[in-house]
Amino acid sequence: MPNIKLDGREIPFMNGDTIIRAAHRAGIDVPHYCWHPGLSVAANCRMCLVEILPPPGQRAMRLDVLQWNGKEYVSTQKPKLQPACQIGCTDGMEVLSDSSPHVADARKTVQELLLLNHPVDCPICDQAGECRLQDYWLEHGRYKKRMHDDIVHKPKAVSFGPTIVYDAERCIVCTRCVRFVEEVAKDPVLEKRERGNLGEIFVAEGRQLDNNYTLMTEHVCPVGALTSKDFRFKARVWFLRSARTVCQGCATGCNAHLDFDPRNQRAYRHRPRDNEEINKYWMCDHGMLSYARAHEGRITEARVAGVATTVADALAEAKRRLTNPGTLAIVLSAEHASEDNFALVTLAKTYLGAGDFFLAGRAPGEADGVLMSADRNPNTAGAVQVASTTPPKPLADLVAGVSAGRYTHVLALGSEAALDGPAIAALSRAKGFVAISAHEGPIAKAAHVVLPACSWAEMDGTYVNAQDTPQRSQRAIHPQGDSRPGWEWVAVIAKELGFATPMRKLAELRRAMAAEPSASLPPKSIPAPPAE
Repeated sequence: MPNIKLDGREIPFMNGDTIIRAAHRAGIDVPHYCWHPGLSVAANCRMCLVEILPPPGQRAMRLDVLQWNGKEYVSTQKPKLQPACQIGCTDGMEVLSDSSPHVADARKTVQELLLLNHPVDCPICDQAGECRLQDYWLEHGRYKKRMHDDIVHKPKAVSFGPTIVYDAERCIVCTRCVRFVEEVAKDPVLEKRERGNLGEIFVAEGRQLDNNYTLMTEHVCPVGALTSKDFRFKARVWFLRSARTVCQGCATGCNAHLDFDPRNQRAYRHRPRDNEEINKYWMCDHGMLSYARAHEGRITEARVAGVATTVADALAEAKRRLTNPGTLAIVLSAEHASEDNFALVTLAKTYLGAGDFFLAGRAPGEADGVLMSADRNPNTAGAVQVASTTPPKPLADLVAGVSAGRYTHVLALGSEAALDGPAIAALSRAKGFVAISAHEGPIAKAAHVVLPACSWAEMDGTYVNAQDTPQRSQRAIHPQGDSRPGWEWVAVIAKELGFATPMRKLAELRRAMAAEPSASLPPKSIPAPPAE
């Protein structure tokens, strides 16, 4: 593979790579504002300027400049610096970044220019702690402001639409948001107007920033110009910790960071986690806002006949309902992790002799051709895979079967299902209906006994997306109330019924899954990543 030399370090590059992309792939940060690996090149911030050494035998391009020596301006020369985001790599190219005094001076000057009119409102800015202006000032600035004139004042707290607020005074006009809505969201409603100190971003006349990817405009903003109405003024990022999760919004399986405060065990936001094969650098609004389901609509207490009770009483009732069942139907969940579904399938086939499986999950929606899948469940493929040779049938068949008396008992996993009132009433007429549910929903409403399951945010789990790619999701917060992972409840029910199942620990369960070709797990060479 061809290489470039960056500050004396050999870095491989791929065909078509620019200097900054090759460095980014190698884990080296070339300071930048306007460049983003998923967007076109604008080269307008000039923060990524680097010095490119000429090949042997050739002269470097140099510029005549006036430089202040403390007393007067003197004529001198300096090499012509070039933007790393725009210059393509060639084999053997030598580039100076951090090691060049000319580059260091240029970055300091760019920082000063960008901060001339920037308000120093960091204490009330949601970007504080994640702001590139702050980070690069510490790395490449640390100077006293030389301009004493009043800054140019621009519009503040402008609502761009249902989800985004814009502060023009903080904006450095990098145009990331403009390029994103045009190139990725395919809804070009943002544009830049005016020039120089007066430049700002605006929304097209008669339009709003209102599509499936509005929150990504805030995410790609490197400063605090765009803020999310949902996250605005809710938490300081230095108090938050992050878990590497899989988005629960649909079957695309976008890789995500779930940011939570360990002090109050509360999730505050979802952010995309880069994965070139699945979601690249993006997430949709539906997925980014789905973090709220870690707390909203949760079932955190055991129930019998719709009334909260102790876990012991609920298990006793579940044992009574499931002992010597007539004809048992098993409901798998397209929302729950493969571990939960596998444990339920194992209990049903190996110990209870049940072989009729049904699949519950959210009703389908519309695909948008970018990321959103019509399947609004994160693990439909995983639930179908663990059922193996007995693919699950739709819940409508279960309703008909219970109504006709073909099924007398039901053991279900999950919460949501496309069931109306009469269907719920029909299911509740089964002699025994035990559900393991994380959220309120039709299944929990129909069940005689409900055991509180963990949400995805409270457990480690595997989810298989629409492309049959298994992905690990990491636990963020502690289980709420009496919640337990679904597979643990299955093991407890098995114990109550007198069966000794090899599912006491997650590692044991995953070993059992690894022995089953139908139960998808990520390859051993790709371990679950640690928390950030």
